[in-house]
Amino acid sequence: MLAVDMTGDAVKAKNGSMVAYDGQMTFKKLSGGGEGLRGMVTRRLTGEQMTVMEVKGHGTCWFADRASEINLVRLQGDKLYVEAGNLLATDAGLRTGTTFTGLRGASQGNGLFTTTVEGHGQAAIVSDGPAVVLRVSPQYPLIVDPGAYVAHQGDVRQTFQSGVTFRTLVGEGGGEAFQIRFEGDGLVYVQPSERNTIAGDV
Repeated sequence: MLAVDMTGDAVKAKNGSMVAYDGQMTFKKLSGGGEGLRGMVTRRLTGEQMTVMEVKGHGTCWFADRASEINLVRLQGDKLYVEAGNLLATDAGLRTGTTFTGLRGASQGNGLFTTTVEGHGQAAIVSDGPAVVLRVSPQYPLIVDPGAYVAHQGDVRQTFQSGVTFRTLVGEGGGEAFQIRFEGDGLVYVQPSERNTIAGDV
């Protein structure tokens, strides 16, 4: 659970994620992920679904999403790429958007786009179990199962590749599986649980 203390300021949060509050709060549903008409149209075209509310007031507001683990990410002018379903809340001053991610999105059945968060402030992302933050460096690229991917940030390039997974090795896979390869310099957030993905085994 995430407790946010507010003194007249605001946060943007996943619609329906408020579980309790004290003090005086107002709740307002934001269209298109809080990006206005352009964001709403972009999300409708890309299929990247994110319904957001603005919470403003004085007091403490508690947020949660199906008892998932909550991870705080501090942004200092940089950009965070995160699956829409894994974004719980952001400081109101952070900008959200939608960006093309290539074939990784298709591997998860979420279309070819993902949500971006950028600016100065904190974002709360959720994961199925405590998220692990893995470093990507020019000398050490990182390979991630699409079902375990949560988010990434930094100067990182991603490509979609086929390969062998542990499930394939123990005979549970139905054939060749797909993975995401990250190269560059940055951080990748992965969860210790795999979502079911369309291209996990093809």
